[in-house]
Amino acid sequence: MKLHTRCGRTINVTRFAPEELPARMGRVVLDTSFSTHVEDELWASLTAEEARRLAGLVLYQAAAVDPEPRPVPGVVEVVPVVGDAYEIRVRGHALTVDQPLSDGGKDTAPTPVELFVAAVASCTAHYAGRFLDRHGVGRDGLSVRARFRMANDRPARVASLTLTVVAPELPPEKVAALRAVAAHCTVSNSLTRPPETELRVIHSSMDGARGPLET
Repeated sequence: MKLHTRCGRTINVTRFAPEELPARMGRVVLDTSFSTHVEDELWASLTAEEARRLAGLVLYQAAAVDPEPRPVPGVVEVVPVVGDAYEIRVRGHALTVDQPLSDGGKDTAPTPVELFVAAVASCTAHYAGRFLDRHGVGRDGLSVRARFRMANDRPARVASLTLTVVAPELPPEKVAALRAVAAHCTVSNSLTRPPETELRVIHSSMDGARGPLET
């Protein structure tokens, strides 16, 4: 997997994970090509877009050399990265959230609220895609667009959410069925019937042991 930068470099992102070695010894390899007059300089200048692309390639290869994660259903962990950016860890996968510049963040990733809306939209798309599969219709052209508006009063919350499903051409009698299926995805159901939520605060010691501060 190669990234060609505007500064004239080519960064090849590969992995080194020989089968005869333990999985933990796998490595992600970044190989940067050099022009003849700068062959002794180990650098590459990246635009913001190139940096995001490179980060994606590195994460993709990291997942390939990572030992098989032990699935822990129903568990999500969030840890600080820098500033208002946080890493979300889900079964060996990693996502990042941040805040926009207008709210003091660096806008390096979507906000938690945007991920919430994205969860609704992507779950809707999943259900719509499965509906199309069951009825022998291809997913080409399928998309889901979500528009949301924040409330003007307190508490802070999403006040309205509009989902638009763009689907391949369907017989008229199938449209209503698709709408019914997509409207009752797991995330949407969790909004109409909210889960019981409990918030606990615990402290962590330097050795990783945890104990309750508040119940």
